[in-house]
Amino acid sequence: MTPPDVDTQRRARSDTQIWTLAAARTSAPLLRALLVSMVAALGLGGCDGGGEQTASAPPSDGSQTVTGAGSSFAAPIFDHWLAQYGAEHPSPALSYDSVGSGAGIERFLGGSVDIGATDAPLGPDASAEVDGDFAQLPVTGGMIAIAYNLPGVDGPINLPRDVYPDIFLGEVYRWDDPRIAAANPGIELPAKVIQVVARRDSSGTTFAFTNHLAAVSETWADGPGVGKKIDWPGGAMEANGNEGVAQRIKITQNAIGYVEAGFAERLGLSLAWLENRAGGLVQPNVETGRRGLADGADTPPDDLTRTIPDPQGARSYPIVTYTWALVRGDYGSPEKTAAVHDLLRWILTDGQADAESLYYVPLPDNLAQAALAELDALRP
Repeated sequence: MTPPDVDTQRRARSDTQIWTLAAARTSAPLLRALLVSMVAALGLGGCDGGGEQTASAPPSDGSQTVTGAGSSFAAPIFDHWLAQYGAEHPSPALSYDSVGSGAGIERFLGGSVDIGATDAPLGPDASAEVDGDFAQLPVTGGMIAIAYNLPGVDGPINLPRDVYPDIFLGEVYRWDDPRIAAANPGIELPAKVIQVVARRDSSGTTFAFTNHLAAVSETWADGPGVGKKIDWPGGAMEANGNEGVAQRIKITQNAIGYVEAGFAERLGLSLAWLENRAGGLVQPNVETGRRGLADGADTPPDDLTRTIPDPQGARSYPIVTYTWALVRGDYGSPEKTAAVHDLLRWILTDGQADAESLYYVPLPDNLAQAALAELDALRP
């Protein structure tokens, strides 16, 4: 168990945030979108009581608008898509709010946004919650990295699959723990308390991460369990959004946390190599993420909402997820319905081309085609 002084040390950390971003690694439009998302996640002005920030306001002249909200995991690629699509299609006006999957689902169900983006698909009874026909369409895939901040330690460090769940359980709470040291011969690990960073908000990233932890650790499955928001053991520091978690790791020595791999990459965070189901140590990159999402098969899943908590395959990265777009069949007028569906049709076709450059995994062609068929079946 975590000794009493560990919680004290963790909670004593200041909430002061420092503005830093590896701008050289990010395109200018994406950088602006990331900065807006980070303002929302860190609560630095322009926010309402829930800490939410609108990426761009709908026009006031009554012209056609398409609004989306949800996944911070996929916020960079959604912002990129809207910038690219908007450059080619001046109408409709487009906006996306990076508020987390839970809030995105709530806004979609409440009818306040046209598209909800989530890394945790709705359950089989979801149709009872949605007014009218709707679909959950996979739009991109990606990896959840375990990022850390260990000054003076040349990485990457290796984390076996029986160790990293115990770090987040608070059972392994020092960096020089013998189990971590055994997996990293030749690396001098500091005798420091591990500072765990986790999500505060309702999060699809948290769902995917805890879904994986429950698949590889009975203790996790019987304890914290799986969810978009959980009670973190051991006094973890918390932040809103992937942006907030990545930034908190960046400024906190001896920290470790889970974050969408692209955010970690753009901030220059160190990323652990994780032991996968086959026993191999694997780094998060587009190729290992693609193999993880394939789950050891040559074809994508028939079920468009299937999750993959513990992928098969010798070179598969072990923590992967799709992001789904929640879309209605009818938005009240043919023009509005066409505007929303045309945007999603572009995302599922031309929009996939830029996924890899943003550290996401493009959909396999046949999975994208299956999603397009589902979208077409929604026509009122």
